[in-house]
Order: sequence, then structure tokens, then C-alpha cells
Amino acid sequence: MPEGYDSHADYMGWVKTDADARAVEVRATLIRAFARFVEMREIEVINFAAMTALDLAAAIQAEPSILKPLMACCNVAGRAIERDLDIRGVDTYVPRLSDAHAAAIAGYLKPFLPQELAVPALSELDRFFFVDKEIRARKGRWEQTIVESLNTLSRYTFKKRRFEVGEESFEIDAAAPERGKIEVAIDVKRIEARRDIHKRADEIINKATKFKKKHPKSLFAAVVYYPFTAEHVNVRSRLESRSIDAVCFASQGGEQIGVAIGLLVDQLKIRK
Repeated sequence: MPEGYDSHADYMGWVKTDADARAVEVRATLIRAFARFVEMREIEVINFAAMTALDLAAAIQAEPSILKPLMACCNVAGRAIERDLDIRGVDTYVPRLSDAHAAAIAGYLKPFLPQELAVPALSELDRFFFVDKEIRARKGRWEQTIVESLNTLSRYTFKKRRFEVGEESFEIDAAAPERGKIEVAIDVKRIEARRDIHKRADEIINKATKFKKKHPKSLFAAVVYYPFTAEHVNVRSRLESRSIDAVCFASQGGEQIGVAIGLLVDQLKIRK
């Protein structure tokens, strides 16, 4: 890394002593807590201490799908690979690596690997991150479904766009038309915890205010996912603003989304 900037190795160094101490403490605590259920079994254990970086590189090249669990147990994300090694665009779940890149990544990971690790533990670690990835992807598809429903029911074609006010740049999740002046801007927001509602509502209002400053005659609306339905009235009240023309709440299901977006396009008077 350039002088003055920290690498992932620096980050790991910051917490190594505390992390090592916690690992020892947690191991002992788990054994105490589950003493009646602790069993000694013969399982497969990978001896990372016995292998060289070249051995590791060869394994990654032969079975690329092991890259994600190896990175996970080192607390290394794809962005660290890109930043520290300047290797870009690596899909850590389905990597396509040249021999040189595999060798560089192996040499990078080797110092962070534990001395040894049980295969079931490494497999479960991979499962944890895979589940997290898939859940986040599904949430992302919810936003896509909102946009698809808007495109089906309204006379506009919506897409993600940006607008600038002064030196600030803002992203609109669903903006129409696709080019030129934005006539309709819709902020799509998932709020899944009560403690986040004030912050997220302020973000919506701030974006709406800045948008109306740039496009005073255009429409601005918000589509909100908030699972606490009894509080929708309060949220709607909090989002009352001269800069926001409409607010609707959409749940996860495709049919429910269609109903909510139908009410929104009618409120904005943009139905086909």
C-alpha cells in the first residue's frame, strides 16, 4: 500500500492480541457451558502449518471454490484482495484465477491462516457467508421487483439514475424518463429495524429536498419496506414534507408489491 495507508495485514495486526485472547477464552467458555454435551470425535483436520504458499496456490487452482471459506477464516474480503494485491473483479465464490493471481492470493492468505482447522468448521463458515450473500441478493431483487412493477403499471420507463446539487451527488433507485430531465424520482428504501426509522426517514427527506431544489416541478415519491405495519401511520407522518409527493409501503410478495405500486402510480397520476 502507498505510504500512510493501511493494508489488511495492518488491520489484522491492530486486533491480533485481543482476538487471540478472546479465542482462548471462548474455547474454554464453550467447553464449560456445554460440558455435558462435548464429545471427542475423529474428524478431518487441515494442517495449514504443514503446507507452503505454493501448496496452497495449487489447491486453490485445482479447486477454486475453496477460496471463499479460506478467505473467510482469515477475515479477508474481496475488497482487501483488490486493494492490497490490485487483483480486481474476483468472484470469491466462483473465482477464475491465473496461476500468477492464485500464487499471489495464496501468499497473501498464508500468514493469516490458523495452524490447523477442522474441515466441518471451515465448511460451516462457508455456509454462513453463502447464506448471508443469498439473503442480501434476495433483498436486492425486491428493489428490482419494485422497478419492474413501476415499468408495468406506469406510462414511464424507470431506471436507476443520479442527480447532482452543487458538489453533492444523489442516487435515485427508480427515475424516469431514462434520459434527460428527471420527471419522476422514487426512492426505494428497506427499513427492517425500528431503531433505523429516524435515520432512514431523514435520508429520504434530505434526498427529496435536494431533488426538488434541482427539479422543483418534478415528482418525488418513496416506496418503503417496513415490517411493523401498525407503525405505518407514524412513519407516513414522519415523511410528511412539501418535497415528497407520495409515500407507499410495499411488502415482499409480488402480488402485494403490485397492489402497492398500483396505488402509488394512481396517486402520482402516471398510470398507463
